[in-house]
Amino acid sequence: MLVQSEARDVFAAQPGLTRLGSRLVSTCFDSAAIDTRYTAVEEMTRDFRADDPQFFDPETSLLLNPSTKVRNEIFGREATKLFIEAAQAALGACPGLEAQDITHLITVSCTGFYNPGPDYKIVRALGLDPAVQRYHLGFMGCYAAFPALRAAKSFCEADPGAMVLVVCAELCSLHVRTSNDPDTIMGSALFADGAAAAVVTAREVPEAPALMQLDHFETVLTPVGEESMAWNIGDHGFEMILGNYVPHIIDDHIIGALEPLLARDTSVQGLPYRGIQHWGIHPGGRSILDKVQSRLDLTDEQLRPARETLRNYGNMSSATVLFVLKHILDQPLEGGGERICSMAFGPGLTVETGLFTKLRQGTGRIPSPAPAVREAAAQPSPA
Repeated sequence: MLVQSEARDVFAAQPGLTRLGSRLVSTCFDSAAIDTRYTAVEEMTRDFRADDPQFFDPETSLLLNPSTKVRNEIFGREATKLFIEAAQAALGACPGLEAQDITHLITVSCTGFYNPGPDYKIVRALGLDPAVQRYHLGFMGCYAAFPALRAAKSFCEADPGAMVLVVCAELCSLHVRTSNDPDTIMGSALFADGAAAAVVTAREVPEAPALMQLDHFETVLTPVGEESMAWNIGDHGFEMILGNYVPHIIDDHIIGALEPLLARDTSVQGLPYRGIQHWGIHPGGRSILDKVQSRLDLTDEQLRPARETLRNYGNMSSATVLFVLKHILDQPLEGGGERICSMAFGPGLTVETGLFTKLRQGTGRIPSPAPAVREAAAQPSPA
């Protein structure tokens, strides 16, 4: 676990920072509304000692700058563990579901690559049917859980017997580095590691009734912002572009991005936004949540799942919105058929939205979504 204030002090003490860079580190870390994050990079935790450190030297308190190859090798080892653990947790939370019941597997990540990939590793580790249909969504960014869930819904609509396992795992902390660049500093202040999984099916499973129904999905590209949020591969890790104008772009275009989604369901048409009970917003950062809350006139309670996820875990890219949805599903059910409007933002600038129905309260273990989510799992990196 990384304590935000301790991480700030390490980054602020790095040689080579300009006076402006030092001020930006303090400002970005302190204003991120994050208390703790998790990392799979053991060297970045307080008590770990390495004979040949590659990321952080505790003797000198220097952040090191390993190559992309070194970072990706750690991804291959540590992300595999998270993919498998999250998948096992989702299956284990579904009574009556066996590994051999899974017909489709969708894996998601934008923080590393290897082949045979995480889809293959999950099949082998969990004993899934070797003939399971496998798909990997790579390098899409923070919104990628929505295309994964949308694909799962499509599979189930095409084949009512389909049982789809969706697994997202991201190791964002692999790509942090010291820099005077504002985008790099912001990324170091926000991003973290975590994984989440869900089982999606249209089958009736009496032992594991559905938690959430997947109703509608939509995708919108904002007319501006293509250069404001991007994710590129450099010689020393992946490089995030997260311009400070992104919250303003979202503020200007969030109403238009929601229109096609809400137009698909007569039960929510004409409602004020706060009339939709739950809002599962990807916490890309505190300022983004502030803009969304203000523009949509949402209550503090409606933003609580997103803000608490950000405070406790940081931004885990694609896995994060599933943590937010888990938070909502674990809340006491006040009435049948509670609606959830959810959204995530990513490179492009892309806005992915989803409208769901909460069917029952989660068990507190970790959730699954006609097609509907049966059980799901969300967990930070164990370090």
